[in-house]
Amino acid sequence: MNILKYLFLFLLIASCNSELRSTDFTKENTFTDGIEGPATDKDGNIYAVNFNKQGTIGKVTPNGTAEIFVELPNGSIGNGIRFGNHNQMFVADYTNHNILEINLNTKHISVFATDSTANQPNDLAIAPNKTLYASDPNWKDSTGNLWKITKEKGFELLESNMGTTNGIEVSKDGQKLYVNESIQRKIWVYDIMENGSITNKQLFYTFDDFGLDGMRFSNNGNLYICRYGKGTVAVLSSKGKLVKEIKLKGKNPTNITFSNDYKTCYITVADRGCIEQVILK
Repeated sequence: MNILKYLFLFLLIASCNSELRSTDFTKENTFTDGIEGPATDKDGNIYAVNFNKQGTIGKVTPNGTAEIFVELPNGSIGNGIRFGNHNQMFVADYTNHNILEINLNTKHISVFATDSTANQPNDLAIAPNKTLYASDPNWKDSTGNLWKITKEKGFELLESNMGTTNGIEVSKDGQKLYVNESIQRKIWVYDIMENGSITNKQLFYTFDDFGLDGMRFSNNGNLYICRYGKGTVAVLSSKGKLVKEIKLKGKNPTNITFSNDYKTCYITVADRGCIEQVILK
């Protein structure tokens, strides 16, 4: 083997073994320890809840400049964030059992749906047809619910008495719904039917330790899961195989989003009160 082949092999092995690590996207403690729900708008801005104080939503530009976007009314505190059509932002308001709708242009805030029987709407997922799904944990009892949410019918209970439902995501093709249970450390997958209901529940993956929190799909079909307490983001293939874990600076990642080109992921970290970023290779 000539020297060029040796060099190529060395570089290939080095790139495979290189460890992805995070850097700070925002300064520490610009958010509270309730930081959650990151989501990326069409212009690449990152939104997350509880900027400077509880009950707010912060906006961070692609270059890392952070400011308050809105303050939520009536004692509302946000959790998961997703975007719908045009300038439509959805926010899970866990204190008032609401899904809030915010116009990105006017910043007008209204109640999209509400249900007093929900424990605390937590993380959100949105299907290609704009149907919302929400996890709904009861931390005291280590149980949780799963909801489908539309403007026409509001909250529709899909499953009750699960484990502590938390991270939730819809596959890119809109065919499957993924839900994790934090305390039980399990990820479940369902088939999504034409009417938005779910069927064929299957166990997708089980972790041996630490907690689970928010999760998102990358553009290549891998599922990125925040490992609360471990300080990593686990990456699972579409077949449910562990691909790698990404080391973070903080220990308590709560949720994750991607840049629009999927070259960077942004992770909200509760124990540091900031957003960390990972440049993906």
